[in-house]
Amino acid sequence: MYIVERSLTVVQGLLKRYGPSKIKKILWDQEFSGTHWDFIDNTVGDCVYTHLEKHLKHGSILDLGCGPGNTANELPATAYTTYVGVDISEAALAKATKRTKENGRADKNSFTCSDFLDYRPSQRFDVILFRESMYHVPLGEVKPILAHFSKYLKNEGVFIVRMNTLGPNGQPKSRLTAAVGIMEAEFDVVEKSQYGPTGPTVIVFRPKRAAREGIGQYSESQTCGATRA
Repeated sequence: MYIVERSLTVVQGLLKRYGPSKIKKILWDQEFSGTHWDFIDNTVGDCVYTHLEKHLKHGSILDLGCGPGNTANELPATAYTTYVGVDISEAALAKATKRTKENGRADKNSFTCSDFLDYRPSQRFDVILFRESMYHVPLGEVKPILAHFSKYLKNEGVFIVRMNTLGPNGQPKSRLTAAVGIMEAEFDVVEKSQYGPTGPTVIVFRPKRAAREGIGQYSESQTCGATRA
């Protein structure tokens, strides 16, 4: 039974990454309509928020793969002026919209149902966030996707990527480590923080053409919140 369940999980993961948008939408809607992702409903205090507050500077944020609206509702309201969340799952966005209304942020937060790999923003942003969503970008598409969204960053804007690049024993995950390598090679890294020996990595970077003098120092911390992967 374990082998069957494991095989099904692997197949679903591949479909979420490589499948057509219609299939991906069905899979994500099924999971968010149930209890599969209930464990991430509260990620207050997550390590990514410190990085977001630092680089937003009360500006605008595009959250690609926003899920049920954690960032939109847990990030301090004073940290930003405009938030746009994009997710392929209508079920996830229904939760995000409900939370936004309950928290009185309807004037700041907006959501769009789309496969973020195909999304075309209508404005430029101070921060473009991939919070766990980079898991679902094929390795060969990492550079093209980042190049595409670079056009929608403001001159001093940054990408922020949060994901677990290490396994439970601290060993690097080859595909995710390779994705970070692309970011480091093709962009100017501002910050890179590893949270604990097996925790998530947060990397902040910008297109080389918009680089400022000086690159921030790498930092480390000990704790971080739950992961959507």
